[in-house]
Amino acid sequence: MKPVVAVVGRPNVGKSSLFNYLAGERIAIVKDEPGITRDRIYADVDWNGRLFTLIDTGGIEPDSKDVILSKMREQAQIAIDTADVIIFMTDVQMGLTDSDDKVADMLRKSRKKIVLAVNKVDSFKKYEADIYEFYNLGLGDPIPVSADQRTGVGDLLDEVVACFPAKSADEEEDDRPRIAIVGRPNVGKSSLINRYLGKDRLIVSDIAGTTRDAVDTVVKRNGREYIFVDTAGLRRKNKIKEELETYMVARTVSAVERADIVVLVIDGTEGVAEQDAKIAGIAHDRGKGIIIAVNKWDAVKKDDKTIYKMSREIMQTLSFMPYAEILFISAKTGQRTEKLFESIDTVIANQNLRIQTGVLNEIVSEAVMLQQPPSDKGRRLRVLYATQVAVKPPTIVIFVNNAKLMHYSYTRYLENRIRDAFGFQGTPIHFLIRERKTEGK
Repeated sequence: MKPVVAVVGRPNVGKSSLFNYLAGERIAIVKDEPGITRDRIYADVDWNGRLFTLIDTGGIEPDSKDVILSKMREQAQIAIDTADVIIFMTDVQMGLTDSDDKVADMLRKSRKKIVLAVNKVDSFKKYEADIYEFYNLGLGDPIPVSADQRTGVGDLLDEVVACFPAKSADEEEDDRPRIAIVGRPNVGKSSLINRYLGKDRLIVSDIAGTTRDAVDTVVKRNGREYIFVDTAGLRRKNKIKEELETYMVARTVSAVERADIVVLVIDGTEGVAEQDAKIAGIAHDRGKGIIIAVNKWDAVKKDDKTIYKMSREIMQTLSFMPYAEILFISAKTGQRTEKLFESIDTVIANQNLRIQTGVLNEIVSEAVMLQQPPSDKGRRLRVLYATQVAVKPPTIVIFVNNAKLMHYSYTRYLENRIRDAFGFQGTPIHFLIRERKTEGK
């Protein structure tokens, strides 16, 4: 499970500059624009072999100091609820402000690991005395950086990585499936969890969350134990409004990182929404198993085409994950809630499915014969060889003569043929395209 790191700070201190640099690309964060890729606030970062997920808690553009402070407190609460380590970013040129001091007080009380970054230090000699002022925040040594000039960032990341919890031997060996229940506000996530945990008295024990203050819950079904990952604020009233977009995404990223399988709960009375696509996209991007649970089905007026229409609508909105199973449930009445565990077991098996190389290449060769690979300017793609190199998610390397000729649509075609042969229901398949030069080419 990758640790989660969140960045908090006043407007214009350089949060986005740091985020975009660490993400390795410029990521535009656009408000109110639908889609799962355009409004990313999270990115995977690898620092000297240590992987973590970075969350930008969002920009603040208010017109008064009071609003700035309240927005900063919201950001800090998001970070406290979702992150293992918090980067608190300040601005040496603006100096220490009242807002910085008040947010620092919140962060201190959270008992989370805090790394204090003082940005815009383009000359250490020039700003040395100003840097020391930030010791007054009581958050330890301030680390001077310049996100624009990319200086000091290595020292900052060294400090962040040093805060990551060491995995215990018990955690390493824990192979119980971890399930995260995610979805938009008020779709019935809590009701579903309470049906399993409360009414049926199925709690075996509570175990401390390995990387944050959450408490995960062990549920026993048919002799098998499942760990339900606690999503921050799910079963306790949070200070942050549920509707806050950034909070929803940050909390989802945090839960998804710690899970093997994600259950996306959709409100059957409202249908699938653009926000559902964002949440599903997070699980898909991270290669997690996924099940779509359409809740409140007892409250939906139905005819003989209702399930078909809803399924088609969901698949249109979530077109990037045709492999996901859709269940129609009611947490209130218990309708088909037991079926969820059957689906979880199926997805677990498919996540860990390994295909023998010989059998895989027979399927790929047959697919290539049925549909000729694409060509460009007289050069045709040749699919040379395929082999599965990993599970959770199943990862297949395809060797070709020219990687540039391997169009996304042809990769999707091969994926469909592989799924026709082996199923892989409920899990994404990751493809790695590698170029191998052939003799005479």
